[in-house]
Amino acid sequence: MQIVGEVSDGLEAIEQTAKLQPDLILLDIGLPNVSGIEVVRRIRELAPKSKVLIVSQYPFADVVEEAFSLGAWGYIDKSDAGSELLPAVEAIIQGKKFVSSRLRGFG
Repeated sequence: MQIVGEVSDGLEAIEQTAKLQPDLILLDIGLPNVSGIEVVRRIRELAPKSKVLIVSQYPFADVVEEAFSLGAWGYIDKSDAGSELLPAVEAIIQGKKFVSSRLRGFG
């Protein structure tokens, strides 16, 4: 694995995704300028092969379901990231969806 970019807001995430076309994008929902949900929507158009893994502090069913309906491949609650980030990345790279253990049943 190689990190090819890092951004500080939603607009930058969209611009860098279009430019870099990464295999996997780790994305927070609570981004400045453009929300993470809107970023997922735009990424689907600009980089349809890029897979999105949401890492967020918002474990709400409607947010999780919306993220998956827009094309996210995974959703991790930030409190689970220490133990579930690597398994999530591995699953998504293998073409499988992933949801944090505390969020199972969503997505």
